[in-house]
Amino acid sequence: MVDGARVAVIYGSMTEHEVMARVGAMLGRFQVGYDETVISPHRSPRALLDWCTELEPRGIEVVVAGGGVGASLAGTVASHVTLPVIGVPLKGGGLGGLDALVAMASMSAGVPVACVGLDHSTNAAVLAVQILAVRDPGLRIQLAQFKETFEQAAETTPL
Repeated sequence: MVDGARVAVIYGSMTEHEVMARVGAMLGRFQVGYDETVISPHRSPRALLDWCTELEPRGIEVVVAGGGVGASLAGTVASHVTLPVIGVPLKGGGLGGLDALVAMASMSAGVPVACVGLDHSTNAAVLAVQILAVRDPGLRIQLAQFKETFEQAAETTPL
């Protein structure tokens, strides 16, 4: 746990670390505190429930959850919290991650999970920052600068 963390990043296995580490890298660009946890919803369901109940008291405002194959982690977290949950479907398994994408995008009514594209953990981080920026003028300014820089780079990069 990190003091001052506003975003919690969770995924179910260390095999997902490489993709999910990009969330922290992008949050770092915006100086947004985060913590990163690995908990399998299948192997450690009680630990996951305990983790979920501690989020709001710790000041966490957004959760980014990575999941592959069955992609149950994001939905399980969303069922236990009132915070926004952003799912990152991870490539893998027999369907190349499409099962994870469909599972996250098809959550039950009342248990929403925002969903980015396959392995697009950087987009999940930017979306988390956008959610935080609703009440944080400093982050809104940083986002505007980020998007301006992004647009300029796109205009100067040949196709």
